[in-house]
Amino acid sequence: MPGGASQIDADIVDALDEGILTAATLDVFATEPLAGTSPLWAHPKITITPHNAALSDARSMALNMLKQIERFERGLPFENVVDRGAGY
Repeated sequence: MPGGASQIDADIVDALDEGILTAATLDVFATEPLAGTSPLWAHPKITITPHNAALSDARSMALNMLKQIERFERGLPFENVVDRGAGY
C-alpha cells in the first residue's frame, strides 16, 4: 500500500473535531505534496511534518555538507534544494 493510502483525511478531521483523537501528526499523504487547499494544513490539532524520520549516518551527512560548502565556494548551485514552489 503506498504511503498515505491507509488514512482517510476526512475521518481524521472528524475524529479530531469529535474529540475521539486529541491530536494528529502527519507526514505521509496519498497525494504529495499535500494540496495547499487541504483542511489538514489549517486544523489547530494537526501538525504536518516533512519526511525526515529515517536514521541518518553522521559521516554521510558531514560529507554532503562539505560537498555543498565546496559547491558554494566554487559558485555552483547547491544540490538537493527544497522546491518551495512545489510545496515541499
